[in-house]
Amino acid sequence: MKILMVCLGNICRSPLAEGIMKTKLTGDFLVDSAGTISMHEGEHPDRRAVKTAANHTIDISQQRSRPITKDDFKTFDKIYCMDASVYKEVLSRAETEEERQKVLLFLEAAGTHGNTDVPDPYWGGMEDFEKVYQLLDKGCDAIVSQILV
Repeated sequence: MKILMVCLGNICRSPLAEGIMKTKLTGDFLVDSAGTISMHEGEHPDRRAVKTAANHTIDISQQRSRPITKDDFKTFDKIYCMDASVYKEVLSRAETEEERQKVLLFLEAAGTHGNTDVPDPYWGGMEDFEKVYQLLDKGCDAIVSQILV
């Protein structure tokens, strides 16, 4: 199975989600991340995301931001979006119903009730990155339990 995590700039939420998911799925799984904008293309994740991941023994320091592409819809089986605006943007780029079926809201797919948006910690501090990490970690656990059934 191939999984893509998507947020806005691919420097905070989706790199963390990619790193977390990679620690939970091994073997025949591919996990990657992308953003809906290319403003940070080629950059490493935000230093606060890197530090937060490192605090949990996950190394995301070598990841590089990239925008989502048309090929991603063909390559990946599941495309998890971090919030409603990202979900709407990714869905608008899908060209077929089969591609649209691959696009999911991360927290909704994880079975979270209520707010389905993973908050963007970019404008916050380290505590905001830690809150996002915890939310993503729980969400990844829930998604892994569905995948491995």
